[in-house]
Amino acid sequence: MSTALMFTKMHGAGNDFIMIDQRDLEDQTLSPEMIQAVCDRRTGVGADGLIILAPATSPGAAFRMIYFNADGYEAEMCGNGARCSVAFAQAIGLAKMEMQFDTFSGLLEGTVFGPEDIQVSLPVWKDLELDLDLGDQEFPNHHTCNTGVPHLVIPVPDVGAVDVSRWGSHYRHHEQFAPAGTNVNFVSHNPDSGQHMLRTFERGVEDETLACGTGASASAVVLCQLGLAQSPLKLHTRGGDQLQVSVDFEHNKLLLRGPAVTSFRGEVLIHG
Repeated sequence: MSTALMFTKMHGAGNDFIMIDQRDLEDQTLSPEMIQAVCDRRTGVGADGLIILAPATSPGAAFRMIYFNADGYEAEMCGNGARCSVAFAQAIGLAKMEMQFDTFSGLLEGTVFGPEDIQVSLPVWKDLELDLDLGDQEFPNHHTCNTGVPHLVIPVPDVGAVDVSRWGSHYRHHEQFAPAGTNVNFVSHNPDSGQHMLRTFERGVEDETLACGTGASASAVVLCQLGLAQSPLKLHTRGGDQLQVSVDFEHNKLLLRGPAVTSFRGEVLIHG
């Protein structure tokens, strides 16, 4: 048995999502297997995750963002997914240009500055630890920060020279972060251009993604704390786009700004 489901395909700096208005689901529930199938890049629509916009539970919130990784399971937070949710909600009439919205990690704020220019607040960061000893010598510096989900930040001379699939998987499953694991970010600074470059291995996707909003934010916190950058910090992603992160150290607050683009709309058959 199969059910036709309307969706919108969006991406935030190359980090791509299948967006669904819960009103189009009617009474249907999507199982992890269904979400995996739709996110499959060969046999489905293809995406890093799937997002459902549902009715809000907090007073004053416009909607609730429910985020699932490509593995089919709900995750605590996704920065680029939040920005796409804000753009999607405004486009379908669920929200105005400025809004509050519910997430697994709490109530957040979103702003539509213009077409494809979206900013969101992120959860108050925690678990910042610099110079973590992971017992290996491949990369000498390791730092952690939770920006809604846990992140390991590893400064390197050149992100382009890093085998992100190999080393991202290695650190994602490192015993230090068991049992849940961590996301892994490699960041470098080009002194000639002044640019900060970022590549991220995401748990739940289990591969490198073209961008990661919470990873960019965790990297910004670490770089600013180390004195290697100042807020607001612009990071260039693997997908070629730029994410801007504003870091408020007094209140541990973060603002993430960048593109949120609609790629196409369509109908997909959900089996099960």
